[in-house]
Amino acid sequence: MTKQHWLVSGVLVLLCGGVLVLFTDVEDSLTRWINCGPIATEAERRSTICR
Repeated sequence: MTKQHWLVSGVLVLLCGGVLVLFTDVEDSLTRWINCGPIATEAERRSTICR
């Protein structure tokens, strides 16, 4: 592989890693909102996850 191929591969790895981190953060926020949001029971809202 040439130097340009290594550079493109590195950029793609960083880009894919960034996308995975972004979607993980969004998924965590969405899950917390569903579990602790307005439709959650009172017991769920008092759990340690929601505090």
